[in-house]
Amino acid sequence: MLSAANVSKAYGDRTLFSGLTLNVAAGERIALIGNNGSGKTTLMDILAGDTSPDTGSISRHRNISIGYLKQEPTRFSRKTLIQDVLEESSEVSDLREQIAAIHETLSLPADSGPASSGQGSSGNREELLQQLGQLDMALEAAEGGYREHEAKAVLSGLGFQQDDLFRPLGEFSGGWLMRAELGKLLFRKPDVLILDEPTNHLDLDANLWFEKYLSSFRGAVVVTSHDRAFLNQVATMVLAITPDEVVLVRGDYDNYLITSERTLKIKEAAAARQQREVQRQMRFVERFRSKARKASQVQSRLKQLEKIQKIQLPRATKRVHYSFPEPARSGDEAIRLINLSKSYGDNNVYRGLNLTLMRGDRVALVGPNGAGKTTMMKILAGVLPFEEGERKTGHNVITAYYAQHVLELLSPGNTLIEELQQAAPEESAQNLRNILGGFLFSGNDVRKPISVLSGGEKARVALAKLLVQRSNLLLMDEPTTHLDIASREILADALSDYRGTICFVTHDRTLIRQIANKIIEVDNGQPTIYPGDYDSYLYRKQVAVAQGSTRIVANGADHDAPKQGSAGNQPANRRAGRLRSAEEELRRDLSREARRLAKRIEEIDATLVAQEARIAKLEALFSSPEKYEDTAQLATLGEQHRGLKGEAQSLLEEWERLSLEAERIDSKLGELKAI
Repeated sequence: MLSAANVSKAYGDRTLFSGLTLNVAAGERIALIGNNGSGKTTLMDILAGDTSPDTGSISRHRNISIGYLKQEPTRFSRKTLIQDVLEESSEVSDLREQIAAIHETLSLPADSGPASSGQGSSGNREELLQQLGQLDMALEAAEGGYREHEAKAVLSGLGFQQDDLFRPLGEFSGGWLMRAELGKLLFRKPDVLILDEPTNHLDLDANLWFEKYLSSFRGAVVVTSHDRAFLNQVATMVLAITPDEVVLVRGDYDNYLITSERTLKIKEAAAARQQREVQRQMRFVERFRSKARKASQVQSRLKQLEKIQKIQLPRATKRVHYSFPEPARSGDEAIRLINLSKSYGDNNVYRGLNLTLMRGDRVALVGPNGAGKTTMMKILAGVLPFEEGERKTGHNVITAYYAQHVLELLSPGNTLIEELQQAAPEESAQNLRNILGGFLFSGNDVRKPISVLSGGEKARVALAKLLVQRSNLLLMDEPTTHLDIASREILADALSDYRGTICFVTHDRTLIRQIANKIIEVDNGQPTIYPGDYDSYLYRKQVAVAQGSTRIVANGADHDAPKQGSAGNQPANRRAGRLRSAEEELRRDLSREARRLAKRIEEIDATLVAQEARIAKLEALFSSPEKYEDTAQLATLGEQHRGLKGEAQSLLEEWERLSLEAERIDSKLGELKAI
């Protein structure tokens, strides 16, 4: 349907990508990934025909339609939402014009026109009638998607309410306008969907609906998103734009990571072998550089070394451990909302709200857009007044609040290091540098002024600045906005090392899974508390639906859930116990195997060092002219040398195989620990 051949694009002396080849076929859902600024949006512009590549070519099948969702809405309309979505596409308008033109031609008298005499006239009319039939069929197919109930179904899936359908577009915020633009594209069902960050403005429910829609979409999809869970559900192929190359991997995002890790291990092993070979050759060169008899051999080996293409290991984001300033210990209750009510005009968001966050809680607030998550976060942070009730912080609680406005509070004239020093003047410059390094700012980056940073870079600075302050209650509203996948992993590392209580709102399910130990679902002004991680929350919701119960916990006490020890609760408990037992047994088995592999890998490393030394010693003997007189001994040494080389090669192959297996087991153990 759409293909790119050997495409490259550069701006100035910076090459975004080169040699990029891609075939977009029907049914493929290609996830386009890369760091901020890597060229993802540029590539989408090229595929959509909005930008030309520097080299290479883009080919599109005849008559295919492309729907392109950009990150920012570019149009303004006075129409209502439903009118705008139902508006005819240019494809339908063109078909109508062609049909009208043929009808006009057919309505002319038979003897009018240059080709209207005799058999030619009859043949021409038959051809026009045939074209008219084809165009009518094409129009019928194109109009098939323009039924109002289908448009309403799409908009409902994206989170719009019935009352929203007849509101003018001008009344919607930027995020909802993006949803409207996405709804219009999905409703038109183009052959190819090109979607730049479509999940940025979707809540969890809309995200789940959107995933199901794309999974059943018959056309082709090229999508970029920083939502790892979304990419795992949707992608059938991953195109990664890295600093060194463009990589195409079949499968979802996790498949790409596994493949990348395996490729990295293979490259590391190959690089190690190459380095050992270079060192062996250089030992020969250094030993015999001054000997005239060996001059030709020395030159030959030097030429061989020059021809070796050094294996470049790709850069990878590794787990970073942070040394944040130690916050003071708070009381058991970090913060409490008591019988609190909050309204916006006639809209009662909360009435009689009671909520307590305990020390050590890592709470994710979830719920549909408009449920009141941000309002609750602002009330918890103390930046939003309320009509009734009380907000009480616990003993010794120091609150820090992250929202999008904090990016505007950064001082444009400050360097990165100065910005952090102002927030934590007692911290050493070296520790602040280390923290900035953990947030992907290294070397001279720390001397950059804030004014030259991108939105994603400013977000990382704002997060680092927040975390170096000695707070013990951290409140965060959508901290992943502007962050790419690598930066989100860095954020997860930082929050894992943070010692205080955390409450956050995010649409990033991967971050929720990594950080949260309690889920609070907000809906219709009522919080429902689910102790445990995100997957436990999903499971308990499914159980609640199956058992017909509506509410698990509110304000820390059970209400509609089955009583502890009741018959309705026992099967779930037994099942959970069996699951825990099976997980613990699997964890023990994997840990035992990991220790065995580590021991064997160490043995191989030690043996290889000894083998290298023996091989080097034999090669030194071969290079001694006096040894050539004893041919029998020379033959024996040669046999030993071949045997040692063969053993070394076998050991290297075993080392590679065991290293890959150890990496797989480590990954599995990490997954089990996260459950």
